[in-house]
Amino acid sequence: MNPPHRNEHRNQPQRHLDLPPDPSAAGHARDVTSHFLHDAMDDGEAVVSAAEDAAALIVTELVANAVRHTDGPCTLDLAVHGGLLDIDVTDTSPNPPEVRPPHVIGSGGWGWLLVRHVARDVTVLPTRGGGKCVHASIALAE
Repeated sequence: MNPPHRNEHRNQPQRHLDLPPDPSAAGHARDVTSHFLHDAMDDGEAVVSAAEDAAALIVTELVANAVRHTDGPCTLDLAVHGGLLDIDVTDTSPNPPEVRPPHVIGSGGWGWLLVRHVARDVTVLPTRGGGKCVHASIALAE
């Protein structure tokens, strides 16, 4: 499951993570993203706290949805380039995320709306293996 965007920025900080189809995957992915951004800051990349929060929200929602709505594992790929963080979550389902009416009692429907609102760019592309890659990017220092 290679994300279509990953080879574009080979010399920039990158992280790949294979995740099991398990509810704990979203929390693990969020922790890895936080460590990745802190490492990027240690390497001189400007990352504001709002960008850390946005990355955590996007990664958590995309991975949770991949686990909840597909039958297989998923992957998380992160890359920093030109002041942006690219987030790719690849899963085994060809079906794109769907906007659902949000439930005010907390039973769902907010995730995809939030991801599309918070991210600078969101695309969904098919993968060679019959799944999809959801790509989101955020500015790190705006």
